[in-house]
Amino acid sequence: MTEAPATWSVPDLGERVADTRFGHIRWFSTLDSTNRYLLEEARGGADAGLVVVADHQEAGRGRLGRVWQSTPDASLLVSVLVRPLTTVARVHLVTVAAAVAMAEAVGRVAGFEPSIKWPNDLVVGDRKLAGVLAEAELGGGEVRAVVVGIGVNVNWEQFPSELGGLATSCSLESGRVVDRRELLAEYLVRFDATLDDVDAAATSYRRRLATLGRRVRVELPSGTLEGVAVDVDYFGQLLVETGPGCIEEIAAGDVVHLRTAH
Repeated sequence: MTEAPATWSVPDLGERVADTRFGHIRWFSTLDSTNRYLLEEARGGADAGLVVVADHQEAGRGRLGRVWQSTPDASLLVSVLVRPLTTVARVHLVTVAAAVAMAEAVGRVAGFEPSIKWPNDLVVGDRKLAGVLAEAELGGGEVRAVVVGIGVNVNWEQFPSELGGLATSCSLESGRVVDRRELLAEYLVRFDATLDDVDAAATSYRRRLATLGRRVRVELPSGTLEGVAVDVDYFGQLLVETGPGCIEEIAAGDVVHLRTAH
């Protein structure tokens, strides 16, 4: 069961986002999934720019059907409704813009610069800080809406044993408590800017992409391949060189950074 939403009315936040496209924020203490909730709102005709935040998710979702784990009040769990004027082929740039915006926001608010692991995880070294999940509503070959969800480990002091060495948080990296409200405000301001210039965001994304030049293992439904990640293409696919002159185009898959590149 979800609790009734409360529009968050913190004066400094209102001033920060007043000039952006993100003026309406619904904040829940508990929600099953911010993406699920916002997708339903989008299908019901909700205006672009609606923001949904939860202190805790009971059924948070990650990429490839995974569960996103979160401790109440320890993470920033936010989904944003965007109605982009773009083609299906370029809709991935909305996710790119979100990942870059959050990386910039973390740098400004928490004082350290995360990298991006393809396609859209924020990492410090090889430890995961945040994940992005975008879900599009399509119709008639057009993109009607995109819900961009992002979960950031903000104030975690320790992680479950199964995540030991695999995850990190803003507080662990910065050595101090980080204000989730300030991080949200900075993210919305920067996401507004990156959406205004997605080509510039794509350039910043590539610069931050820690996967390039790394030897990787890619787990696909059809099997596993290894090689060196050499580039990303116009459609956001990862280009992996598996042998001399042999390039594989990866549209979706689980990428593991290996220790050495040859």
